[in-house]
Amino acid sequence: MEFSLFYFSNNDEGQGSREPYRILLEGAAFADAHGFAAIWTPERHFHAFGGTYPNPAVTGAAIAGLTKRIKIRAGSVVAPLHHPIRIAEEWSVVDNMSGGRVGISFASGWHPIDFTLSNIPYGDRKQAMLDIVESVRGMWRGDPYESGSPNSAPVRVFPRPVQPELPVWLTSGGTAETFRAAATAKAGVLTHLLHQDVDQLATNIAEYRAKMRATYPDWSGHVVVMLHSFLAETRESARAAVHQPLRDYLRSSLELVARSMRDVGPDFDVRSLEEEDLDFVLERAFSMYFNERGIFGTVDDAVPLVERLREIGVDEIACLIDFGVDVELALEGLHRIDALRRRFAAGGGSREHQ
Repeated sequence: MEFSLFYFSNNDEGQGSREPYRILLEGAAFADAHGFAAIWTPERHFHAFGGTYPNPAVTGAAIAGLTKRIKIRAGSVVAPLHHPIRIAEEWSVVDNMSGGRVGISFASGWHPIDFTLSNIPYGDRKQAMLDIVESVRGMWRGDPYESGSPNSAPVRVFPRPVQPELPVWLTSGGTAETFRAAATAKAGVLTHLLHQDVDQLATNIAEYRAKMRATYPDWSGHVVVMLHSFLAETRESARAAVHQPLRDYLRSSLELVARSMRDVGPDFDVRSLEEEDLDFVLERAFSMYFNERGIFGTVDDAVPLVERLREIGVDEIACLIDFGVDVELALEGLHRIDALRRRFAAGGGSREHQ
């Protein structure tokens, strides 16, 4: 099991840090020095939730300048919002700056408002994403790009990237359709536990691996799971540190919280709730993430979930660390996440297996 760091902060006006990228840059330096696999930064527009990160190529370039070995990945590029040439150009620059360390997880898009940046209809976003992935891959290899418009000519991307092939993932919220599409495209999968539990994830991974083996016998794929993460000396101190920040973080994206609950219908609207009911929903959500769907508590507390994810075929856990916990505490907690990483680095896990 590999471990990486993932970023998706809430940058609410009036509550944001005056150093919004400190945790990114210091976290990246720590991860680079301690054997983590990658740094993932997202693309998010027009909302405080994730709004610190509108362009992962920009943050990737910053990370490239202060690291030596860690992989620099987009989690994700929202493909339909961009011309494929610009994706290939920007990431080729970062590939050169980093000496060949970039990778991209492509997403189809989450919200119609984001498509203010695109001429692609929101309803066509999934097929558009798959088409763009193949275009970017081709240009990365050096193939000419032809738009087909009457005033255009075939073009190639400069600078030429360092890596001959671009490492690619597809981002999935938990739908089997995207796992199947990733297998067909010979891509990895970047996913999370917001809209699926571990058992559902196991089913999706099994289908992904089966289709991958049938289509590409020489490659078994790569599955990355993002998990909110904070480890402390005791479970009680971890809970005290994350309780209010995680609740506030979840509140900033109420619709996502509602969709992650097991027993609410598709028409449930959290915005219509009274404050007392909203408090109940947020506390339920917090308990679910803290107890079942995150790396929380102590290092020993985290081991069973990591072991379970390893059993079902997860290759990498991307630890989301910037969800509102005090920056000093979050950075201090990286030492314990590293202890967890080291426990699994050589195939270990539970103490009785060491």
